Amino acid sequence: MILKLIYSFLYFIVLIFLLPFEYRKRPKDLRQRWLKEKFGFFNYPLVSASGGRPSSLIWVHAVSVGEAIASLPLLEKLKVRYPSVSLVLSTITDTGQRVALEKVPDRTKVIYLPFDLSFILERTLKNIQPNLFITIETELWPNLLMTLKKRKIPAVVMNGRISDDSFKGYKRIKFFMRSIINCVDLFCMQDAVYAERIKELGAQEEKIRVIGSFKFDTVPSLNIPEWTKLLTHPVIVAGSTHRGEEDLFVSSYAELRKDFPDLSLIVAPRHPERFGEVEGLVKAKGLSYVKRSQLSSDSPLPSIVILDAVGELASVYSVSDVAVIGGSFIEHGGQNLLEPAFWAKPIICGPHMENFPFAKEFYERGAAIETDGSALYEKLKELLQSQERRKAIGNKARELYNEKSGAVEKAMKEIEGFLRNEDG
Repeated sequence: MILKLIYSFLYFIVLIFLLPFEYRKRPKDLRQRWLKEKFGFFNYPLVSASGGRPSSLIWVHAVSVGEAIASLPLLEKLKVRYPSVSLVLSTITDTGQRVALEKVPDRTKVIYLPFDLSFILERTLKNIQPNLFITIETELWPNLLMTLKKRKIPAVVMNGRISDDSFKGYKRIKFFMRSIINCVDLFCMQDAVYAERIKELGAQEEKIRVIGSFKFDTVPSLNIPEWTKLLTHPVIVAGSTHRGEEDLFVSSYAELRKDFPDLSLIVAPRHPERFGEVEGLVKAKGLSYVKRSQLSSDSPLPSIVILDAVGELASVYSVSDVAVIGGSFIEHGGQNLLEPAFWAKPIICGPHMENFPFAKEFYERGAAIETDGSALYEKLKELLQSQERRKAIGNKARELYNEKSGAVEKAMKEIEGFLRNEDG
C-alpha cells in the first residue's frame, strides 16, 4: 500500500509539471478530446458489432503504432466471434490514435488511455464498464491493474514480451512489480524467453502461456500506394529508421548508385517529428529527393523518397527489392522485420535486434541477413547483383512467416474462458 501511495504521489507531481507541455504538443484538433479522455471523461454510446446494446465490453490497450497494428487481427476475430460484444481500443500516442482510427473494425471505440491515478481510473471504469481488460505487449500500469483487480475485472496480457532493458529495470523494483503482476489473471507470452522473464518477476506458472507473436498474424494492407509506380528499380526500403541510421543508409545508397544508376531509396523515419530532420540530412548531401506528401502523378521520377506518412510503410515494403530494418544499426533493439517477410522480401538487419528475438531464427534459416554498419554497403551490393539470391532469401522469409502464424487463434481460446458466459 505504501509503495502504491509513493508511486501515485510521484506520478501526480510529474503530471502537474508535464501536463501543459503534453497538452500543447498535441495537434489542435486532438487537444480537447485528449484532455477529457486522459481524465476519464467519456461521452459516447456503446454499441456492439451487430448494432444493438452490447452484452459485454472488452477493453484492449495498445500503447502506440506497433502495438495497435498487432492488436488488429485480435480485434477482428473478437468482432466476428462475439458480435454482441462492444470493443474499446486505447492508445497513449497520437500516432497510435491515427493508425487505430484508420484500421480498427467497425464500431470499435478508440480512446486515449487515462492517466494512471486511482480517482481517474475509477471514473473511467464506471463509464466504460469493461468485462475484460487486455493489454498488448506487457504494458503494465500499476494503478490501472490494481483498480481492475479491486473491481474484479479480469486483466490479461496478450502478445507479451519483456525487452532486455525493461527486464533489467523491472528486476530492480521486483518487490513492487510482484504486487502489480499479481493483479494480472493471465500472461500469454510470445516465446519461452519472455515467459521465463515474467515468471522470474513473480507471475505464477499456471497463469503463463506461450502462444507466439500476433505480428505473424498481422496482414498489411494489400492496397499498394499508387505513387510507388513512379519508382525505378531496384528499390531499397529503409524502414522505421532512427537518428544515427539515416546517414549510414543514405551514404550507402549514394555509393551504390555508382554501380546501380537506376537505384531508388525509400527512407521511412520511425518518428514523424523527425521527418524534417531527415529531409535536411538528405539535402545536405546534395542528393535529389522528394517527400511522399509532395508526390503526384506528374512528379519526376524520384531517386530518394522520404516516407512522411504514418501507417504506409507495411504496404510500401511490397515494392522493395531489399528491405533494411531500422532501429537495428543503433542500440535501440530493432524494429519489425515481419512486414517485409510477408511480402517475401530479402531482409537486412543490424546487430541490435534484441526486441525481436525471433530474428535469430530468421538468420539461422537463411531468411534474413545480419550485418553491421561497416559491412552494410557490401551486403546491399551482393543482393542487388543477384536477383536469384534475393528471391531465395525472400521466399524463406515468407515460409517462416507462415509457419509462425496462429497466435491470435490461441489467444482467442484463452479469452473464451473469460467470456464463457457472455456471448458464446
